[in-house]
Amino acid sequence: MRSFPTPKVVVSQCLEFEEVRYNGAVIPDKAVQRMQAYVEFIPVCPEVEIGLGVPRDVIRIVGGEEEQLVQPKTGQDYTDVMKKFAETFIQNLPDVDGFLLKNRSPTCGVQDVKVYQSTDHGQVIGKTSGFFAKEVLAQHGGLAIEEEGRLKNFTLRHHFLTKLFTLAEFRAVKKAASFKSLQKFQAENKYLFMAYHPGISKKMGRVVANHDHHSLEEVIDQYEKELQHLLQTPAKPKSHINVCQHIAGYFKKQLGRREKEEFQLLLDQYAQEQVPLSAVISVLRTWTVRFDEGYLDDQTYFQPYPSELVEISDSGKGRAYS
Repeated sequence: MRSFPTPKVVVSQCLEFEEVRYNGAVIPDKAVQRMQAYVEFIPVCPEVEIGLGVPRDVIRIVGGEEEQLVQPKTGQDYTDVMKKFAETFIQNLPDVDGFLLKNRSPTCGVQDVKVYQSTDHGQVIGKTSGFFAKEVLAQHGGLAIEEEGRLKNFTLRHHFLTKLFTLAEFRAVKKAASFKSLQKFQAENKYLFMAYHPGISKKMGRVVANHDHHSLEEVIDQYEKELQHLLQTPAKPKSHINVCQHIAGYFKKQLGRREKEEFQLLLDQYAQEQVPLSAVISVLRTWTVRFDEGYLDDQTYFQPYPSELVEISDSGKGRAYS
């Protein structure tokens, strides 16, 4: 049974934690509920932190030459104070692995935050990121960052959790500070990384090999940049099929013709979105145990995060969107 690190995640405080929403509400969230036993959450409400009360008048982002964070009712501008809070908060954070933020919030929304023409005109003239989220993206854009609404989509939820627990594991590798721990991390993630981007995965392997004899600090730094690049977007179905075919190759001598044909049929069904990826991986995992393939036993591809966090329900039919 694989053991997992405990990721550290900054979360919008209105999601399950405190009644700090502008209307005095707390928002129930299934993703946060499921993660609480496996994640160390750091709750924050930027609007409360800068002194806005609960309940409070709404604040909006208004356009012009430069976006501003304004309370339409009073006309008060909170742009500078929010920017200052965001900078200070992020500078004083411990090492974290991700952020789970309230969607469409003028402070925390990562995307799709409405930009209004002015305080006097309610016309929406564009979309942007919230002021707190902007600083998060600027300072920690390579971490696992997502909005709570998008986690209702299976593909995006799987990607967020995979990235989150992988980065948490890498944080432990950095703490161990040895070439051996880095080599082990690369080896155990071979097929997971191949599914995300085989080209970058090979480049990471060359970084670990360190043929130019760089210092450990230089290698770790370069490797981390490549890792964050690799995990930038969800793995594509074609890449998963390629990885599953590679893994199935370990068993080509042990399997009969019918088993091979059935597995190819299963891959075709996955490609046509008739069965989930988990159905394919389950077969490969069974073969790994059946034929006692020790190398594959340690591959994180089979279980990149705790199985208790797997949730089949999906509002987006499993398709990724951006």
